[in-house]
Amino acid sequence: MQLEVVPDADALSARGADWLSVVARADVAARGRFVLGVSGGRTPGVAFRRFAQRRDVPWARVVIVQIDERLAPDGHPDRNRTDQLVAFAPALGRGARFVGLAAGADLRDDDRLTRSRSALQRAAGRPPTLDVAQLGLGEDGHTASRVAGDPALDAEFPETVALTREYRGRRRLTVTARVLSGARRRLWLVSGSGKADVLPRLLAGDATIPAGRVNPRGATVLADAEAAIDLPASVRRSGSGPVVGELEVGE
Repeated sequence: MQLEVVPDADALSARGADWLSVVARADVAARGRFVLGVSGGRTPGVAFRRFAQRRDVPWARVVIVQIDERLAPDGHPDRNRTDQLVAFAPALGRGARFVGLAAGADLRDDDRLTRSRSALQRAAGRPPTLDVAQLGLGEDGHTASRVAGDPALDAEFPETVALTREYRGRRRLTVTARVLSGARRRLWLVSGSGKADVLPRLLAGDATIPAGRVNPRGATVLADAEAAIDLPASVRRSGSGPVVGELEVGE
């Protein structure tokens, strides 16, 4: 697992956009397309906006796939899709495709799951393989709406999308562990002092938190200085430049 620490949230979003741009161009050159799985949350929003404005990305070969979503009416501010469509608007205008999970309030649970699994397979293959799964880290260690104690954590292949229990007022759809762990790359964006306690647990592969149950091998963690404040000095420093460190993940 590779960790990179940058000074602040603004630098984090800029670095995240640069990282995604480099990987998108490389994957399109190598395989003809780039499939990006995106999660909800405040931290990645600015990075998505910056990434979507890049003119060096072959957007017509890019597919953006939701990997979690709150159950709410279309257009509702609680929906991740609402902000994501705004963030990715420049990219969609240049030919990128957005694939959402079927989280509309008017659907039955079985219909939600069937439609979401079908959309995911059409976008990312069968079984679905994302080129990048972008993930965030909650203060309680949750990621992609996967919360400790929820049966959705244990959904197994061939299931690719699961429904969670209610969390912070909403049930959610989330892709299963096989899809997250089977992505070619995982990009974690972690920002803020509220993540300082849980970031070391992610880096240590602590399986008692949902984030720690995602395959760490080959993952990149981008964190700002506030989130990384409790990490060893060998992987952080004060100042304006980024810090790059390699951490061994516990077996």
